[in-house]
Parts: sequence; structure tokens; C-alpha cells
Amino acid sequence: QVQLVESGGGLVQAGGSLRLSCTTSARLFNTYAMGWFRQAPGKEREFVASVNWNGDMTYYADSVKGRFTVSRDNAKNTVYLQMNSLKPEDTANYYCAAGDHARAMERSEWDYWGQGTQVTVSS
Repeated sequence: QVQLVESGGGLVQAGGSLRLSCTTSARLFNTYAMGWFRQAPGKEREFVASVNWNGDMTYYADSVKGRFTVSRDNAKNTVYLQMNSLKPEDTANYYCAAGDHARAMERSEWDYWGQGTQVTVSS
């Protein structure tokens, strides 16, 4: 079982930045692709970004391209989501996920999930 713990969420004004972190004690962290999803109230959970096992391939939803950056530090068992130029529509609960394929953009394709961290962007 892979346990994932997100942190770094909070309240920020539009145009501001936040960095989310997701850590795990999984011994095989460096074999997993890692992803970030988000879910706003009343909406489906949607793909945000992902990174492959060694960090050299990244994927982004069109809505966050150029503003968000996903990265990982395998020595620290941690994946990050740097979020810049935040907009009110980025407000959501952000979830970290682990799976086999970084290109997977459907929720069902990811195997393990964290509990989420809330991001609120005020206008």
C-alpha cells in the first residue's frame, strides 16, 4: 500500500503562487509516475499535471500550461506542484496520485491517492 500525504495548500490572492508537496514512505517511490488532480465543489476530479518516474517527462492540462510546474525529488520521496499566476478558477482540493503511466489523464488510471489539500484563490 502506498500512502501519500499532500501539503502546502492555503488561501492566496489571484496572481499569487503556492507550492504543493506530496510525500510518501513508499520504498519504490522512484518507480511510480506521480500526478496531481483537482476537484472543485460540484465538479469531477480533473487531471492537472504528471511526471514520470525520473522526472524527465511532464504532462499538463491545457488550463495550467505555462503557469504550473510539476517536479519530483526521488531522494526525498516527494513530488511538487509549483503554481504561479493563480486564478480564482484554480480553487479546488488538490490530490496527489501514484500510478504506472505519467501519460494517464483519467482518474481511474491512477492507483493510489492522497487525502488532498485545499487551494483557495481569492479575486
